[in-house]
Amino acid sequence: MDNLITCNRCSSDACYVQEVSADIKLYYCYGCGFQANTAMNSGSKFLNEQLEILPELYKELMGEDENGLIWMPSTVNIPDKGMVFADGGTSLNWYWSAVKAIPMPEEEKAKFAEKGKDYKWKMDMTTLQHFPERDYIEALDYIGVFEK
Repeated sequence: MDNLITCNRCSSDACYVQEVSADIKLYYCYGCGFQANTAMNSGSKFLNEQLEILPELYKELMGEDENGLIWMPSTVNIPDKGMVFADGGTSLNWYWSAVKAIPMPEEEKAKFAEKGKDYKWKMDMTTLQHFPERDYIEALDYIGVFEK
């Protein structure tokens, strides 16, 4: 089952639900940019593993809905388009940051090739743009997610 529902976090009508298995559903809201899944609820092993590696801002921004799902900001990294991520000092002063991808310069490709890596793209921090929380979809559009 894949469909759009009303987001339990922000009430947007652009929350995509994907049923991965009988036990796991993924929720991804294009309205607020937050995600949840049925494996990530309070006290779960999966949530505890995430808390060990997430940036502090992401931990501060996490919240539980009335169904016990834990919602956290998404990070989108599309190598040939760009990246969108939550950024800022605290949960009271944050925004979506978006940067565009550019082709990796040949001299940089060579340095990575020496280490066994084959990168074709890199994030161009000179294209960094900030978007308010409710403009998540604008940040995705900025990096070209919706272009074919």
